[in-house]
Amino acid sequence: MDKLNEIIDKYRETEGALIPILQEAQEAFGYLPKDVLVGIGKGLKLPLSQIYGVVTFYSQFFLTPHGKYTIRACRGTACHVQGAKKIISTIENLINLKEGETSPDLKFTFETVACLGACALSPVMMVNKDYFGKMTPKKITTILSQY
Repeated sequence: MDKLNEIIDKYRETEGALIPILQEAQEAFGYLPKDVLVGIGKGLKLPLSQIYGVVTFYSQFFLTPHGKYTIRACRGTACHVQGAKKIISTIENLINLKEGETSPDLKFTFETVACLGACALSPVMMVNKDYFGKMTPKKITTILSQY
């Protein structure tokens, strides 16, 4: 918890510090376990319910361990029309995970999302913060083999 205390101390006097603290804590611990949320609450003198409300509102925060590489596949309208189902199926088969799952070795987490905001490149997939457009099963195989 020393690392968490360092993060809290860094923002203690900052207005609206909760989200930056949560972001740094998640980066430090890989996700936001209950003891980290409790520690943040004590450090900021905020009720756990308020912290939990923020964590569950924003999709960037995780309450369970996530893989080193988060793969997101778009299932929005533009991607759907361009073959998102096949893209999602290909990803699932290549990494042996279904939507919402994380591999036991914590290497991959697979998610589908309503939109990645890159409709002109549909179908689209992301690995962490990198976008990949005009996806085909062959492209997916090539891209994911790099990870």
